[in-house]
This record gives sequence, C-alpha cells and structure tokens, in this order.
Amino acid sequence: LCQLKRLQELDLSQNYFEGILPPCLYNLTFIGLLDVSDNNFSGTLSASLIHSLTSSWYLDFSYNHFEGSFSLSSFKTQSKLEVLQFASNNDSCSHNKLRASFPGWLLVNNADLEILKLRNNFLFGEFQLPPFAMTNAVMVDVSGNQIHGLPENIGKILPHMEYLDLSRNAFEQDLLPSIGDMKNLQVLDLSYNNFSGEIPKELTVGCNDLRVLMLSGNKLHGQIFPMLYNLTQLRVLQLRNNYFSGNLSNVKAKGRVLGNLALLDIGYNFMTGNIGNWIGNVTYLDILVMRNNYLEGQFQCEGISRSVYYLDLSHNLLSAPLPLCPRLQHLYLQGNKYSGSISEAFLNTSQLLVLNLRDNNLSVSILGIIGLLTSLKVLLLSQNLLSGLIPEELCELKQISMMDLSLNSFSGSIPPCFQGIRYGTLKKDYVLHSTAEQSVTNVEVDFLTKHRSNTYKGGILNFMSGLDLSCNKLSGRIPYEVGNLAWIHTLNLSYNQLTGPIPKSFSNLTQIESLDLSHNMLSGEIPSLLINLYFLEVFSVAYNNLSGRIPDMKAQFGTFDRSSYEGNQFLCGQPLNQNCSIVSPHPLIKFVDQSKEKWYGIDPVLFSVTFSTTYIIFFLTSIIILYLNPYWRRRWFNFFENRIYYPAYDFISCIVHKACAKPCW
Repeated sequence: LCQLKRLQELDLSQNYFEGILPPCLYNLTFIGLLDVSDNNFSGTLSASLIHSLTSSWYLDFSYNHFEGSFSLSSFKTQSKLEVLQFASNNDSCSHNKLRASFPGWLLVNNADLEILKLRNNFLFGEFQLPPFAMTNAVMVDVSGNQIHGLPENIGKILPHMEYLDLSRNAFEQDLLPSIGDMKNLQVLDLSYNNFSGEIPKELTVGCNDLRVLMLSGNKLHGQIFPMLYNLTQLRVLQLRNNYFSGNLSNVKAKGRVLGNLALLDIGYNFMTGNIGNWIGNVTYLDILVMRNNYLEGQFQCEGISRSVYYLDLSHNLLSAPLPLCPRLQHLYLQGNKYSGSISEAFLNTSQLLVLNLRDNNLSVSILGIIGLLTSLKVLLLSQNLLSGLIPEELCELKQISMMDLSLNSFSGSIPPCFQGIRYGTLKKDYVLHSTAEQSVTNVEVDFLTKHRSNTYKGGILNFMSGLDLSCNKLSGRIPYEVGNLAWIHTLNLSYNQLTGPIPKSFSNLTQIESLDLSHNMLSGEIPSLLINLYFLEVFSVAYNNLSGRIPDMKAQFGTFDRSSYEGNQFLCGQPLNQNCSIVSPHPLIKFVDQSKEKWYGIDPVLFSVTFSTTYIIFFLTSIIILYLNPYWRRRWFNFFENRIYYPAYDFISCIVHKACAKPCW
C-alpha cells in the first residue's frame, strides 16, 4: 500500500485487520480519505503519520485498540478537514481514547468541517467554538467526555446543524434559547448532564423539524405540555430523570400534535393526575414509559394505539383493571395498587413476553390465566398476596427463562412438572428497535441472584435464566426433577419449610451460578457430586439440619466460606473448622442410614445406664407413694393377692382334672 504514492482514498473500515498501522503510510501525501475504523488495529498511532496527511479531508480512526496517549495537537497542520471521527466504545476500560482539552482551534483551522465525532474520549475543558459561523457543519457528537461551558450563541455559530449530541458530559447551566436558531436540527441529545431551568420556548418554536429530543438525566423542571405542541415532527421524546411536573389529564394530542411520536419516556418525574385518553390519538406510538411518577386512576387501553408493544407504568398509584392492550409484548406494572384477578380477555389481546406485576395486591386466581400465556419469557410476581398451592398451569410456560414468585405465601410442595420448563434454552432478541430514527430501547429485568438484585438488560437476557421461590411457606421434599433444569443459572429456594435431603440430581445443574437452599429444614448430607458445578459462584445451605462431611474444598467449593454452611449443628469439615473425627464417629451420634434420613443411633452402654437409673427412680417413687397412702397400699396388696392365689388355685384344679383324665385345654 505504501508504494501507491498517488493514492487519494483508502477505506479499510469494518474489517478484522489487526496489528499496527504501517509507519510508511506517511508517504501517501496525496491521500484525501483515510478510514480505518471498526477494526482491531493496535499499537501507537504515529504523530508523524497525522502530520503528513495535509491533503486529507476525511479521517476516521474510530473503534480500534490504539494504545498510549495521543495528542490532538497532531492535527494542527490540518486545514482541509470536512470529517474527523475519533470515537471510542462506551467502555471506560477500552483503548483508542483521546486525552486532551476540547480542540477549539481544530474548528478554527477547518472552517469547512461538516462532521466532528469525538465521542467517548477523555476530552475536558470548555466547548470552544470559533467566532464565525460554521455554515457547513451538520453533525457534532462529543458525547461521553467531560466538556462544560456551552456558548450562549451556539445556534448562531452552528446554524445548519442537523445532529447535535452533547450527552454524558459536565454541562451545568440553563438550556440556551439560542438552540432555537438551529432551524434544521433533527436530533438533539443533551441527556445526562446538569442542565437546569425550563425547556426554552425558542427551542420548541424554532426547531420545527426536530425528530429526536433527548433530555433525560438533568435538573429540568416545569410543564412539559403544551410547550411541545409545536414539534409536529417529533418521533422520540425522552425526558426521564428530571423534575418535570403537570397533570397529564389536560394533555391534548390530535392530528400532528404529538401524533407522530413513536417513543415517549417521561419516567422518574413528578407527573400527576389521570393519564387520560389522549394517548389514543398518538397513532404511531410503539414504546410508552411513565414509571415512577404520581399517576393515579385507571389506564384504559381501548383508545391506545394498536402499535404499542412496550408499556411501563411501574411505581405509580394506578389501580384495576389491568391494561388489556393489543399487540402488547412487554408489560411493567410493578409497585401499583392492582388487586384481584386478571380478566380472561387478557388472553385475547396480549402476546406477552415480559410480565412484571411485583409489589401489588394480586390474588392467586391470576395464576391459572397467566399459565395460558405460552409466549411468556419473564414472569415477575413477587411481593403480592398469592397463597395456596403453586398451580401446575405455570408448568405450561415452556418458553419461560426467568420466574420470580418470592415473598408470597405459597404452601404445599414444589410442582415436579417444573422440569418441563426449558429455562434459558430458547433464545430471543431482547433489544427493542423503535420505528423512530436513532432510537433503541433495551428491555430491563431486575432479578435476585447471587444474594443481590441485579438489572439485566439487552442481549444478556438471552443467556440469563432463573427460578426464585424464596420467602414462601413451601414444604415437603425438593422434587428430584428440579435437578433436570440443566440450563438454569440461578435457583433460590431459601426461607421455606422444605425437608428431606438435597437431591443428588442437583449435580446435573451444570450451568448454575447461584444456588440458595438456606433457612429450610433439609437433612442428610451435602451431595459430594456438587463439586462438579464449575460455574457455581454463590452457594448457601445455611440454617438447615444437614449433617456429615462438607464436600472437599475443590474447584468452586474452595471459594465458599463458613457463611455458606453455618447453622447446621452436625456438619463438619472445612471451612467450619469442625473436625469430622470428633463429630461423625461420636458414640452419641451414628449416621446409620442416610437413605432413610435416620441421623440417630443407639449407644448400648449409655442406654443401660439410663434405663437402670430410670427404673430405680420409678421403683422408689412407687414405694414412697404406697407408704404414705393407706388406700393405695391396700389396693396394691389386694391386686398382688389375687395374682398369687387365683393362678395357684387354677393350677391345682387342672392337676386334679388331669388325674381324672379330663383335659383342661
């Protein structure tokens, strides 16, 4: 390549090239376009190479593994740049990061710059713009840095901007009215900064072509509506994690007023009142998120767009009936006031994949209907008023990957039919792509595993599977069939009343990472075959009635401390520091028949001593009672007299009859 000295364009992007960039590339003095993005190049990016590219108008070094520090000052010789991209993945541990103050001089030297993309680097300092208007600039993305200080006249300097992404920086000021001067703006992302104040009226009036507005994670306040009524082209509106307020029942949506929205996220604010029927006029709505507000009343799906498939109303004050939205695939209603049962109409209108009804007041009658939702992959019903037996209808959820029935009052035994659920073997794309441009929403599921609540989102849900039946009143033995859930990653049966041994079939749980059987009444030994569970990270059998030797501290079992076993009086071995030669062969405790759950034995010497002592005490007590009580003494003597004389009389009479050859038997 270095011999092609008159080469003008070299595009190696989106391949699997690795190693260092050849140093001789600096001989390509006529190169105008150089794109090596999306590869695996490593090593140090030579400053001499950048200095030599004086004719370049397009440079892209993004998404590689360049090492060492690289100074933007190498670009000071550039004056013809129209596109400069040096972006990195959103990963603090990745390479290919620029460490420098924001290069305002780069914009001054390259007045014709159209695209500047420096996202996810270590840029800091003020967002310095040139004193003149950059009329060719259409895209600036410096997200994921530590830049601050937005110029008050930004709209005058970047009048033709179409895409502006300043998210995840350190801006700390009011939103500037000057943004409204960007008449061509289509995408504005200022999320996760410290912007404050209200949304400027100039923005909503001037940016009539705005398609995506993302202001989440700031300190903005005030009314959202009707200020946004002028943004008739808006398709994505994300305002979560702010201080917005207002009564949603007064919102008006009709025709082009909010009618083109495909994604609406106003979660984690201070919205109040009833949601109302205005959402039914948002024709193209796909994703609706209103979680963590103060909304009340009922949410009626009769008037909602038939395109909605993702609905999150968690942590509000909503009550029955449950939303029956057509095409709904993801329903999050955690932390509301829903009670009673689910209408059978739920089955006719929903093809649910994820159902989260945690922390409500639902009764057990809902479970039979839920068992008919055969497409369900995630079912979260913890912290309700569910009681009675776990219905076997739940075993019909063949595609389930995560089921949480914890913190209820279920009783009876664990249904053996759970073995028919193929946890984790059925894959599904859990990334929701909205029809809106530039918008991707990840499905999020909170699930207790490894003694902590984790949030699983996006593609990781393809690999996560679990069953949580903890904190109920389940009893009886753990079914042997539970050990057939070979693909399950987490199993939590703690805080129940389960008895019997730990099934040896648990050694078949080859993918399990977290197994919690603590706080039950399990007996017998811990199966030694469990040491073959090589992915097991958290294991607890604490506070049971287990006995015998703890499995050898090999493989993963070498990582578990005494807290995994404490509360079992008859367990011995490491890490409990209890010598098995003292505990196990002790004459008072002989582990006679583990298969029949007999943990006790009989010591002959101790038995003889105990029996003799008891007999003597009983005999002396009887003598004392007879001596002190004349009535009982007389009855006792009459009893013995009858036992002595009448048998003797019968015996003599029998002898006499024998002599007379008359048998007495």
